[in-house]
Amino acid sequence: MSRSELLMVLLGCLPLAAGLRCYTCVFPAISPLDCLKFPQECPAGQRCLSSSATGSRGSLHVTMYEKSCAVPSQCDVSGQKYASGLYFNYTNICCDTELCNAAAPPAGRRWGGLALCLLPAVTLLLA
Repeated sequence: MSRSELLMVLLGCLPLAAGLRCYTCVFPAISPLDCLKFPQECPAGQRCLSSSATGSRGSLHVTMYEKSCAVPSQCDVSGQKYASGLYFNYTNICCDTELCNAAAPPAGRRWGGLALCLLPAVTLLLA
C-alpha cells in the first residue's frame, strides 16, 4: 500500500463534521428507564443535557428526568422551579461529545470503530 493509499485509509477513519447529537426524551419521565430516548442533532453551540428534578408535597415525592439539547447557560446549574403544583429542585449536567447524555454509555464502544478502521494502517506500518 502506497503512502497516498495509507493517507486515504486514515482520512476515512475521521468522522465527518456535523452538529453534536444528543439524546432527547419524548416526554420528561418519572424513571430513568421511562425516558423514550431518540438522537437529535442540536443547533450549533448547544450541548447535551441530562436533568433531574425532585419535588415533594407531604408524603408525595416525584423525581422527573429529562434529556435534551441545551444552551450553555442551562448547563451545570441547580435551582428550583414550579410545575404541576409542586416546587422541584433540579440539577442540570451537560456534556459535549456525541450522544454523551445516555443513561449508561456502553463500555468499549467509543473506540471499537476507530480501532477496526485503523487496523489495516497499523498492519501495513508493522509489515
